[in-house]
Amino acid sequence: METIIRKEFILEGLGCVNCANKIETQCKKLDGVTDASVNFINKNLVIQFQSEDKILKVIDEAKKIVKRVEPDVKFIESVKHEGHSHNHSHDHEHAGDNQRNDKNKIIRFSLGIAIFLIAVVLKLDYFLEFSLYLISYLLIGGEVLMVAIKNILRGEVFDENFLMALATIGAFSIGQFPEGVGVMLFYQVGEFFQDMAVNKSTKSISALMDIRPDYANKKINNEIVKVDPEEVYIGDIIIVKPGEKVPLDGSVIEGNSLVDSSALTGESVPREVNTGDEILAGCINKNGLLTIEVKKEFGESTLAKILDLVKNASSKKAPTENFITKFARYYTPIVVISAVVLALVPPILIPGATFSQWIYRALVFLVVSCPCALVISIPLGFFGGIGGASKNGILVKGGNYLEALNNVEMVVFDKTGTLTKGVFKVTQMHVEGDINEEELLEYAASVESYSNHPIATSILKAYGKEVNKKDIEDVEEIAGKGIRAKVKGKYVLAGNAKLMESEKISYTKGKNIGSIIYVAIDNIYVGSIIISDEVKDDSISAIKKLKSMGVKKIVMLTGDNKDIASNIGKVLGVDEVYSELLPQDKVEKLEKLQKEKSPKGKIVFVGDGINDAPVLARADIGIAMGGVGSDAAIEAADIVIMTDEPSKIALAIKIAQNTKKIVIQNIVFALGVKAIILILAVFGVANMWEAVFGDVGVALIAVLNSMRAMKS
Repeated sequence: METIIRKEFILEGLGCVNCANKIETQCKKLDGVTDASVNFINKNLVIQFQSEDKILKVIDEAKKIVKRVEPDVKFIESVKHEGHSHNHSHDHEHAGDNQRNDKNKIIRFSLGIAIFLIAVVLKLDYFLEFSLYLISYLLIGGEVLMVAIKNILRGEVFDENFLMALATIGAFSIGQFPEGVGVMLFYQVGEFFQDMAVNKSTKSISALMDIRPDYANKKINNEIVKVDPEEVYIGDIIIVKPGEKVPLDGSVIEGNSLVDSSALTGESVPREVNTGDEILAGCINKNGLLTIEVKKEFGESTLAKILDLVKNASSKKAPTENFITKFARYYTPIVVISAVVLALVPPILIPGATFSQWIYRALVFLVVSCPCALVISIPLGFFGGIGGASKNGILVKGGNYLEALNNVEMVVFDKTGTLTKGVFKVTQMHVEGDINEEELLEYAASVESYSNHPIATSILKAYGKEVNKKDIEDVEEIAGKGIRAKVKGKYVLAGNAKLMESEKISYTKGKNIGSIIYVAIDNIYVGSIIISDEVKDDSISAIKKLKSMGVKKIVMLTGDNKDIASNIGKVLGVDEVYSELLPQDKVEKLEKLQKEKSPKGKIVFVGDGINDAPVLARADIGIAMGGVGSDAAIEAADIVIMTDEPSKIALAIKIAQNTKKIVIQNIVFALGVKAIILILAVFGVANMWEAVFGDVGVALIAVLNSMRAMKS
């Protein structure tokens, strides 16, 4: 498999969604680039390269593209493992610049509004009135004009700055001074609120995902020193005080405490950790002091991998996002051409129609046409959905997978470790003759005490006492059948049906709902012990929920024997069970099932990630269970359920449906309002104020609606 070279760049100061889309489109076309993606919300650009030798040339070209499209944006190569101190000083510097700019803007704005009000209130002569309106217009909208002129010089004509400049200058040209200034003022205020809403929502979503610890208390020569988590290495000792985040994966060597792992798993109940237990980065220590020996460097920790996944999730765009980006590219030029036709044709054809009247209508038409509401709110909706899912311990690797969850027709489960706990346990005992269950278990445990087979372990665990090895002699393992030994002077046999048959002992055959161990003492059958893998507590309800959500078929695949598999299948209520499969057989079965679904339908495969990697990769959507600690799961799957609960799959589908609903609402609302105002503009009913609401107001409402996606 060829390795993909990915590099990440920060586009500091990127504030225009349309520009982000242009940068992405142009970077994709560069020679040597396999894919490029701009994430407007995280302000980053991710480029995938074909080979090492073209990297420098591509970076150079990408810088030129950014400079051309957005001259004020800083293009910074993202350096992994860079220290926090550097970032903070850099952020403060940037924040200082922003505050200065904001202050100047407020002074300019206030002055502009004061002059505008004087012009509106006082009855002045034409020239003085025009001068005051023009000064206030330049103070309020000068920035928009500058950006529009810069864009035109770079050949980037169709954006909202151009539309607003054209509309308001047009208003001035037909003598509508107050409207020209007022509309620009309304637009700027709307933009300000829209930016605020976008920033607030991106901050809220990022906060859901911000589980990165800021520091580690490293023990150096009996002193505790606060360091960056990346300055801690394997084998170092760190101290985590109550209330602090665990910064790295490790094992507890001293202390015990309750830890809150909700940031990793979405599981709100605190978990107890004691000396000797493993502990993962990202957990919050609740009450005790913990001393931890570090087992993985920060970059290799589960937490770092999760952060990386979440950060890159928005680079895999949903089909709806891609459609809207393409739509915006063609939509704006079409609207501008229509507006020109609207301004010029009717005055020529309709008797008594004036140019100023139709130019005004065309300007209204232009203002309302800006597609910003869609271009901003739709990626934000998917980003919110991904954030909401991560809060529930569901990691979705991209908007495309979140959208795909809306079309799930079949869910295929692996059995062991996914629907069942993967832990063998004594679930039943049957005794015959004058022996009780306690004695049966004691004899079986004595015979099995020298074996380390999972079944032997589960019998010893159920017995729960110390086996007296002095009572046991002549232990002999009979391959594929069981064990023979002398216990307290009696000959004991413990094993499967084949053992009983080969020793010619008549026995009562048990119903095969698990592995059955038959026990005979001095060649007389005395009972059986049934050992089975326990079904997870929420597996049955998970399957019911999926069926109630309209999933057409639920299938279980397992390497287990037929009887056990079909019994568990009945208990769970799945539609089909395929048993005694090797990993490659699972891929084959999945490919057969692929042929049964409709063209739009999706197949989900759910596995525990370690031996299911090939099937996870082959399914339309691969979901891995128990991502915490399982690197293979995190790598191979499209979605990772951090808590190990199958019921979270239904929740993931619900979040996906909710996100899709919000995205559709935004599309219908934005296009609907715009269509109404466009029609009213043609008939001269809508004025410029309504048009600005149709642009900025609609965008603001759509952005606020998108934020609901994270409340899933």
